[in-house]
Amino acid sequence: MSRQQEVYQWMLTVQRQLSHLSKPQATVLALWSFGVVIVGACGTTSVAGFWAQVLNQKENTVRQRLREWYWEATAKQGDQRQSVVVATCFAPLLGWVLAWWPADEPRLALALDATTLAQRFTVLAVSVVYRGCAIPVAWSVLRATDAGAWRPYWLNLLSDIASSVPVSWTVIVLADRGLYARWLFEQIVNLGWHPFLRINSGGKFRTPEHDYRRLTEVLAGTTLLWSGSVTCFKRHTPCDVLCSPVEMRSIKSRG
Repeated sequence: MSRQQEVYQWMLTVQRQLSHLSKPQATVLALWSFGVVIVGACGTTSVAGFWAQVLNQKENTVRQRLREWYWEATAKQGDQRQSVVVATCFAPLLGWVLAWWPADEPRLALALDATTLAQRFTVLAVSVVYRGCAIPVAWSVLRATDAGAWRPYWLNLLSDIASSVPVSWTVIVLADRGLYARWLFEQIVNLGWHPFLRINSGGKFRTPEHDYRRLTEVLAGTTLLWSGSVTCFKRHTPCDVLCSPVEMRSIKSRG
């Protein structure tokens, strides 16, 4: 199969899996993704140079076509040009991943991660965890120096992909302790998924049999593993308002 035949097949695949995109949008997305894999780089110049040779077109022409794909509609020429609304791709992307899932494995692990790129950007990403790697399926890119809460972005990302997960599946959502928040816990539960969020070891918990104790006490002595239903996060108020009970698992380091 020639390189042009390969990319044609890939274009058809992208058009089928992301059917909400227009044909021109899906076509250029296929050029972008195919070119990045072959070239091993995501720079516009590198990808444009590759396609200029394959398609026998001028490099500047290909570069402009690639650049306009991610521009807003007002920056493009022509009355029919549209912006690509990236968020509309999140549910189809997850559905595409799950289409390859074994039929007898109705379980899914999602990871939430916030990565800062120097002082330029912060990327909030939801990824499918699979065989030691993470496949991003939803994300939001923010200016690293902008003030404001991340709450609306995380809530939208989770809501955007929820429709692609069968309701009968078991879904756990993992996040590092820096991302823990009560509203995040509640959103995950409301979606019918299971929070698996790291919390600070300096916190406290309560079991039905005991009053509040420090989390570190559950691993006292030779205990290596403990599992049980607990209530976490005692608030320092006279009425001791508590959050919902959660399942807590702790593993003591062998080092």
